[in-house]
Amino acid sequence: MVMMVGLMVMAVVVLVPFLLGAARHVVLRTGRPRWVRRLLAARAKDTPTGAGLTATDELLAFLNANKRVQIEQREEERLIRHDVQDGAPPRTGVDLDAGTAVIRSGGSGADGR
Repeated sequence: MVMMVGLMVMAVVVLVPFLLGAARHVVLRTGRPRWVRRLLAARAKDTPTGAGLTATDELLAFLNANKRVQIEQREEERLIRHDVQDGAPPRTGVDLDAGTAVIRSGGSGADGR
């Protein structure tokens, strides 16, 4: 009996977020009903992942430690600023005060010019 209750709880923890996520996907794809789509679209700007994905990830992280590392890595990637020119010497520069812009060509010669 206790085992059956445990299985039912696990099924609810996995199935309910999955069904909610599927319903969210259908509403966003079809656009109907419109008031739900507006509500979901406004919320989608704030959170990149839905409740279904978050619940499933947390459940998997509870069962597998590697998933916890993956979730933490995803959070770090979301927080890190990504620049196009990271690690390379600057090829462009704009000085708004002086009104000048500098663009250097990426020469293919051996002397680097």
